[in-house]
Amino acid sequence: MTAATVSRLGDIDLGGSDFTQLFLKLFAGEVLTAFEETVILKGMTRQRTITSGKSAQFPATFNTTTTYHTPGAELVGKEIRHNEVVIAVDDLLVSDVFIAEWDEAVNHYDVRAPYSNALGRALALTYDQNISRTLVASARGAALFTGDTGGQSVTDADGRTSATSLAASIWAAKQAMEEAEVPVEQQMVHAALLPAQWYLLAQEPTLILNRDVDGDGSYSRGTFSLIGGVDVSKSNSLRWGQNDSGLSTGPTKYKVDMTNTIAVVFTEDAAATVQLKGLALESERDIRRQGTLMVGKYAVGHGLLRSKCAVELKTA
Repeated sequence: MTAATVSRLGDIDLGGSDFTQLFLKLFAGEVLTAFEETVILKGMTRQRTITSGKSAQFPATFNTTTTYHTPGAELVGKEIRHNEVVIAVDDLLVSDVFIAEWDEAVNHYDVRAPYSNALGRALALTYDQNISRTLVASARGAALFTGDTGGQSVTDADGRTSATSLAASIWAAKQAMEEAEVPVEQQMVHAALLPAQWYLLAQEPTLILNRDVDGDGSYSRGTFSLIGGVDVSKSNSLRWGQNDSGLSTGPTKYKVDMTNTIAVVFTEDAAATVQLKGLALESERDIRRQGTLMVGKYAVGHGLLRSKCAVELKTA
């Protein structure tokens, strides 16, 4: 009996040496898509990509002063204070899955798609979780310069249950940053909320009917974006209301108690991310186990930058 000619779905141009080449590209694309669709806080803080090394420096300068000039007096210049923040890259973060019976698994979308989506979402959630922890740490941080302002907070005992109180606190946070000489009119101000608080605001008709919310607000559709010029985002990955001080894994800088945290209002200078290795996929066929190991990974590090650019909204 003549053997059937098999058309291998992962083969490129009948190369015949690797029947998984196309599968890997599809899988990688789905992981990247899942990551980008899930991550919320990426791009809202400072970012820098390095090609080598373990850390990056972020220079900072402080204000100078003015004086009235006396005719004939020599101008010799004034000193401007300088400082820097060094942010280190964390250890390589990985999310992995082992797929048995490779050809069958990748040929059925109902099998491959959940795996790829899980990898991308897991990496994105950790990315957002670590930035959210860093933003809280920044809001609690000290001034970078003598005479400057450190992180700030707004106490709102009803912020988790009252939309009007929460909206007022967002306004107050922006005001606090402006009074600390944060350029809130030149930089986008963000507010990161858990879904419970976001939907609380969306259901408040007196706010959504454009008194405090921008013209895009719709009570019937449950949509809005700005409150007092502050861009409002929501995500389940935010760690508000959680105590992460006892985490058993991960860098110490992410171990923050956020039990009383409701939200954080911030500009891009509140925190920074250093990227050594962007999101990448690796695949290796394991003959002994008759399957393929897929690994998604990236190497980044997050750290606080200018603490006065973050305000924590908290219940107590």
